[in-house]
This record gives sequence, C-alpha cells and structure tokens, in this order.
Amino acid sequence: MTASTQPYDDLLRSAARRLKGHQRRLFQAEVALSLCDGNPRAAERRFGWGRDAVATGLGEVRLGIRCLDNFAARAKRPTEVKDPQLAADIRAIVEPCTLADPELKSDRRYTNLSAREVRQALQDHYGYRDERLPSERTLRDILNRMGYRLRRVQKAKPLKKLPETDAVFANVAACRAQYHGDSATLEISVDTKAKVKEGDYCRGGKMPDGFPGPDTQGPRP
Repeated sequence: MTASTQPYDDLLRSAARRLKGHQRRLFQAEVALSLCDGNPRAAERRFGWGRDAVATGLGEVRLGIRCLDNFAARAKRPTEVKDPQLAADIRAIVEPCTLADPELKSDRRYTNLSAREVRQALQDHYGYRDERLPSERTLRDILNRMGYRLRRVQKAKPLKKLPETDAVFANVAACRAQYHGDSATLEISVDTKAKVKEGDYCRGGKMPDGFPGPDTQGPRP
C-alpha cells in the first residue's frame, strides 16, 4: 500500500463498515478478488478485515450460497452465566424467602426480597465488594431471568361464592319463614366473618353494650 492508494483504501473500509452480514462479506470478497488476488490474509493486512470473514465471503461467491448469520450468539453473556458462583449465592439468599404460585396455576416463584436487599445480603454475608456486584437494576434483571418475581408474596384468594352458597341461603330463608312470628323461637343474626376485639383492646375498654368491661375501673350501673 502506498500513499497514493491510502484514500481509496480508507473509502473501501468505510463502505464495508456500512454493510452487515452477507452483504458485507460479499463486498469484502469482491475487493479481495480484485485487489488482493483472492487472498484473505492479504486483505486482512491491507484493510484490517478479519480473514475468516473474508474467506467465508469468498466461499459464498464461489459456491453461490449464503451462510446464515447468528447475531444473537454475539451478545454479551448474562452475568449469572459468566459467574456461576454469584448465581449460586443469589439462590441461597432468595430461596428461603420464596414461595410458589399459591393457586398452582404457573411455575412462577414469588419473593418478598427486593434487589437492593439481595445486593446488601451479598455484601454482608458473602463478602462481595461493591465494585464486583452488578447495579441494583441489573440485579433485578438477573433475578427475573432466574425465575424470581420481585414483588410481595401473594396469598391465595378465597372463593367469593361456593357451589353450596345458594343452597345454604335457601335453607336459611326456609327456616326463617317456618318460624316467623313464633314467640317461642328466638332469631339471632351472627356475622361469622367480622372480628371484634373485646375488653381493654376495643372501644376504650368497654363491652359491646357500651358499659365498662370487667377489667376496667368504675362502677357499672
């Protein structure tokens, strides 16, 4: 390469950078055939291109085929894959605070530990330095990829209506109609779901009737 060819070589490099995949390999192969006698190593020395890519492009030109690109494989490996020990320590922290789906409708796991708490536990109990650990946001993504959902552990939601509900209320209505107006029968209504505290813990120590409880001071009328 001489000073007179330098601008043209720079132009070819710039053109190659604007292409991707199959089109880039074809362009590099054509340049190598025209200016480098079809030699991938010569193209690497002159233009700085990878000789493997140039050789693949030459093969595609010669055979008239197209190699499939696997761009996804070029991505950066996840942190938990690069550092298996970190992944094991995260599981050791999160698993004791993890529950399965209460309704057993999915394989999701729920934890009440936040990413900040997990990060702090890694420093306190496993001796990780702050600069070695990923950021809080990255750690949240790691936990999601490992199958943990960072939200409050959900409890199973009770059914609002059972199949026997209508039959129960029909029986109650029939009993009320049967004994309605009978002076010898006392009708009592009880709410079994309501929780009412008694004694000194509710209504200022007064009983439900408004009078002081047995454990409070003051005479009862």
